[in-house]
Amino acid sequence: MRTSNISVFTNGKIFTSDERLPFADTMVVQDGRIIWIGCQKDMPIQYSTGKTVVDLEGQRIIPGFVDAHMHPVMLADFRKKITAMPPEISSIGDLVQAIRQRRSVQGPGQWIEGWGYDEQGLKEKRSPTRYDLDRGCSDAPVSIMRTCAHIRCVNSMALKLTGIDRNTPDPPGGEIERDANGEPTGVLKENARNLLAPLMPMESADQKVSNLLELGELLTSQGITAICDMGNLDPSDNYPIYEAAAQKGFRQKTGIYYMWDFHADDPAFQIPKERMNRNRQIFAAGLKLIGDGSISGRTAWMNRPYRGATDNYGICVCSDHLIETAIDFCKKNHCQLSMHAMGGRTIERMVDRVCQESCWTPEGVPHVRMEHVTDPTKDSIQKAAAHGIAFVTQPIFLYAESASYLSNLGAEWMKRTYPIPQMLKEGVLVGFSTDAPATFWSVPSDPFPGLKLAVTRVAADGTDCGQDARIDIGTALRLYTRCAAQAAGFPDIGMLAVGYQADFAVLSDDILTVSPDDMDKICVTRTYIGGECVYRR
Repeated sequence: MRTSNISVFTNGKIFTSDERLPFADTMVVQDGRIIWIGCQKDMPIQYSTGKTVVDLEGQRIIPGFVDAHMHPVMLADFRKKITAMPPEISSIGDLVQAIRQRRSVQGPGQWIEGWGYDEQGLKEKRSPTRYDLDRGCSDAPVSIMRTCAHIRCVNSMALKLTGIDRNTPDPPGGEIERDANGEPTGVLKENARNLLAPLMPMESADQKVSNLLELGELLTSQGITAICDMGNLDPSDNYPIYEAAAQKGFRQKTGIYYMWDFHADDPAFQIPKERMNRNRQIFAAGLKLIGDGSISGRTAWMNRPYRGATDNYGICVCSDHLIETAIDFCKKNHCQLSMHAMGGRTIERMVDRVCQESCWTPEGVPHVRMEHVTDPTKDSIQKAAAHGIAFVTQPIFLYAESASYLSNLGAEWMKRTYPIPQMLKEGVLVGFSTDAPATFWSVPSDPFPGLKLAVTRVAADGTDCGQDARIDIGTALRLYTRCAAQAAGFPDIGMLAVGYQADFAVLSDDILTVSPDDMDKICVTRTYIGGECVYRR
């Protein structure tokens, strides 16, 4: 047996995410992969001497987090913009002042951008409007993205540049919000937000790479070793950005999805076959469809009206044409189809359509994954389980946005959202993620607040989000590691098991025994990718 490049990691409290061997204290790594794991006393004699030994100092070890749904290039870019959420901004007045300050350091006519506001997180309990943003700046276009990334608020100059006025019709699957006099308020919902896309400033490729490298350092500090990029708000291709960043030291394994809205009518669009090799660090995973909006923005397409309304069920933003052409492309190319579906009506529509198909992806890769799955019916859950459809959901939403959920759904309906135990009981493959930056949280990629919500079903503000939907911490960790990797189709990661890559995090506290109330205080002290320490606190 070749014994070069062997490291023995020992004296750890290892949670493996592998139900065949849930716990261990020692693992042996060769060339980045685990070749033995178990109790130190049972370790084969050939690994006991002459090897590199790493003392894990009795700390809790978990597999690296797999954030199976986020928008890293957007997040890396947004971190340079105005952050329209507490603690920096708690009111529309604060936002106006931040816009004034940004305008003071740049010239007229240059775009001012921000992200992250939630009406319930602002003192006024309403969305900003064009008139609010005009008070901050009237001689340059302003665009502030809502936390869900499905709604933009823009000022009057931005509306003028885009050509939006009282006579502009709503685009299919979108809404230009209007006041009582029929004038646009500056709030552009769902597909209407894309009317600005051709005018928005674009970062250079070099700057995007630099931003992504900075974000990669944050992700490793959070124990995140693999991610999925779920698409842009424009037709740009992120693949070359990741490849360039990887050459400069970006370490996360990354699956990239293409937003089908921007490519469906381009007969020349294709994904090069070599990009679809899932054994590469950076690979193309498939397509993404947007079926509806968000609960917090009252645009998710629901089975019943939002609280306080009689006819507002949300917005269906995806045409039959988009669905059929996406399915056709994915079947021909044997790649995965991701479908954003928050509201019950959208979930039902998407599940019922794809249940008519047989699996078209390689073995072990779900052909369809549903994103968010906030308010599914029992029938939709059972059909998804029977047809191998994975669910990728975000417990951080309830943790950070409970005020909006309460306002839009009411307490009892809110408590029935994200029914994780029911999904698992019926046999659905469920993975956790953050959807960062589309999360009302100042550090949206942090895994620990979402884990805390999954275990306690208590929001950051103390709101009871439904105790019947709690899961234990071991299950939550598996959903954020092994199951997330399986849902996204990552090979050989997500577990600490023989043959798997040695991607793991060392925690400051034992997440299996710490009080759930303190779970969000845990931090990562070391992160390893392929057995190499890439972060040390």
